Amino acid sequence: MESKPCIESLTVKNSHVLPPDTNSHGTLFGGKLMAYIDDVAAIASVRHCRKPVVTASTDSVDFLQPVFEGDTICLEAFVTATHNTSMEVFVKAITENLLTGDRKVCATAFLSMVAVDENNEPTPVPGVYPESEQEKWLHEGAERRRLHRKERRKESKELAEKFGTGLPWMDRS
Repeated sequence: MESKPCIESLTVKNSHVLPPDTNSHGTLFGGKLMAYIDDVAAIASVRHCRKPVVTASTDSVDFLQPVFEGDTICLEAFVTATHNTSMEVFVKAITENLLTGDRKVCATAFLSMVAVDENNEPTPVPGVYPESEQEKWLHEGAERRRLHRKERRKESKELAEKFGTGLPWMDRS
């Protein structure tokens, strides 16, 4: 499989923030923004590998600025690194007040997406290479983030084992 440049997976999605998308503070629901982030990351990763994908993890979603009703939200995503069957995708969300033109980065996130075959089994993906300074900076930190992800996943599995499917306050043995 031939490696591809990061830019080849670039995906941009714009949406108008309407009243049903907002909470009682008149700002975009965090969950709505997270759904947009997952969607744009999935598109970018499929664009990279040209295979179906599933979300393996979301490292973090850092909400940096509120997104108000009437604003637009613009999400940009691209694959920053690959590892056998997985892809790391960087997502940046920008809010814009259309009346004033004021734009702010409102959120950033890293997601891990895994390519799957027709049996929903992980399948290899092409490598990726950075070209711009920003892409190189993200690419250089990818291995550190991958190791952190693996450690966090291990902790999540331990939590799942410890707490199981029952209610924790019900088990008094």
